[in-house]
Amino acid sequence: MINFSSVRNYYIACGYTDMRKQIDGLVAIVQLQFGHELDEESIFLFCGQRADRIKALYWDGTGYILLYKRLLEKRFQWPRNAQELKLLSRQEFRWLMEGLSICQKKAFVRSRPGITC
Repeated sequence: MINFSSVRNYYIACGYTDMRKQIDGLVAIVQLQFGHELDEESIFLFCGQRADRIKALYWDGTGYILLYKRLLEKRFQWPRNAQELKLLSRQEFRWLMEGLSICQKKAFVRSRPGITC
C-alpha cells in the first residue's frame, strides 16, 4: 500500500510540462532543471497545456511512483507565469486538488489563540 503520511513538501512545476514524459523524463526535470533530489518527504506535480491532467512523482524509498489524475469536465488552476518550482503548503495542495486556485484571496489566515479586536 502507498503511504504518503511522510510527505511534507508539495512542489509544482509552474508553466507547461510535456505530458508525454514518463518517470525518467520527470526525474530529469526535477534534478537537472530544478536542482532537487527526490525523497520520501516530497511530491512533485506537473501539468500540461490543457490543464485537465496532472502527473505526480514520488520516491517511496525503494522506487519511483508516478500518479496521474485526469479531470473529466474542468481544468486545474495551474500557475503559468514562469518555469520555476514552487513549494506549496498542505492547504494550497488541497485547494489545487479540489480545482481551486492556490492563491485564495479570501481564505482565513491561521493564527494563534488570543484576543481579537
